[in-house]
This record gives sequence, structure tokens and C-alpha cells, in this order.
Amino acid sequence: MKNTIALVPFALMAASLSALAQDLRFTGIATTADGREIYEERHSVDGTCQEGVFRPRQHGVTYFKPDADESFARKGLEYEASALRPSVDFVQPTFNEEMKITYPAPDTLVIDWQTPGGDSERFEVTYPANTVVDAGFDNFVRQNWQSVVVGEPVEFRFLGPTRGEHYGFVLERVENDRVNADHVVQIRPTGMVLRFLVDPIVLGYNDAGALSDYLGLTNIRKNQDENYTAHIRYSVDTYPDCELTP
Repeated sequence: MKNTIALVPFALMAASLSALAQDLRFTGIATTADGREIYEERHSVDGTCQEGVFRPRQHGVTYFKPDADESFARKGLEYEASALRPSVDFVQPTFNEEMKITYPAPDTLVIDWQTPGGDSERFEVTYPANTVVDAGFDNFVRQNWQSVVVGEPVEFRFLGPTRGEHYGFVLERVENDRVNADHVVQIRPTGMVLRFLVDPIVLGYNDAGALSDYLGLTNIRKNQDENYTAHIRYSVDTYPDCELTP
């Protein structure tokens, strides 16, 4: 009898934890400036609801050419340590490209990059607490949602993985005639030199805090030497049972 009684609270606790598990599913269609479809992204984000707000844990992305049944690239992200700095495992077999970003020690990340040219690059990078990596920008926007809504700029560091360095950026409200969204912001470099070399990325969000538009340079290769610049329009398939923004 004692064993039975002891197991009941554990079973209730397990059921409660299971009920907190949530997911976010959304799909993006990437097009060129003239409206030609390039590829489709399918996103699956598993997470939990913590104090009424969604917290991602794992994020999988698969990429498909129009009308194709098999993916041509994939990305896996893990948000165990930080929602802003996921570990990354990106593979683009068409170009024999692979990139991994890991965190072997506090305040240190390692980038292992197999380039399309067949070379291997490895960078060890130390970073401050306001550094954002890869798709962590989406969570960064939501963590700063009140600033987004009222139009206050927020500065941060953003990782340039192929250069093995992070750079100063700012998140700020912007107007753009190509993005029709409830909230339109951009992330742009703050350094004078980088501002001439890197175009801003324009982002659209709906009132719920879900990404609706991405306009800028992507991680999908157009050829051996350059990546696509695209307008990606997103639609949400499944929302979690809690809020996306605090």
C-alpha cells in the first residue's frame, strides 16, 4: 500500500509536466523580388509554457524546392542554455556545406564549418550576454516585445558565423512598402563599415508575436559563391496554448 501511495503524486506530477509541453508550427514561402518561388521552409518548434509564456527547447527546419517531396537542406537548433543562442546543426548537401555551432564553455562558442569549396573552418568565439545566434533573433524580438510595440531601439550583438565574429546591431522600427504586417522592424549593423557591406534584414510580426515576414539575405545558397536574398512569408499552422510574448 505504501508503494502505491508514493507513486500517485509522482504520476500526477508527470502528467502535469506533460500537459505543459507545447509546440509552434509554421511554414515559410521564400520568393525572389519578382515573385518567383524559390523554396519552402517547414518549422517545428517544441517547447514549454513557463509563467504563461512560450519557451522553445528544440527547433527543426526542413527546406523543400517547389513541388519536391524530399528536402534539400535541414537545420536543427537546441535552446537548452539560452533562447537567444541555440546550438546549430545546418546541412545543405547540394553544396556539401555543413555548419555546427556548439557551446563548450560558458561565454564561448565554437563554429565548425565545412565550406562549399571543400575547406574546413573552425572558430572559437567569446561573446557577451547580449549576443544573438542564428534563429535566436526571433526570440530576441519577442523578449523585447514592449520595445517593438512602442518603437524603442534595442542594441545587441549578432553572430556572423562564416566570419567567426559577432558584430553590433540594432533592432528598430521601420517602414517598408514590401512588408505588410502588424509590426515591422529591422535589424541592421551599427558599425559604419559593416553598414556599407551588409543590408538590413526587415522583419514582420503579427500582434500575437509570430513572425510573418523575413526580407533579406538567407542561409540558402543560390550558387557556390552567394546566398539567396528573399522575401519569406510565414503562416502559423499551430500556436502553443500560451502567449508568445511576455
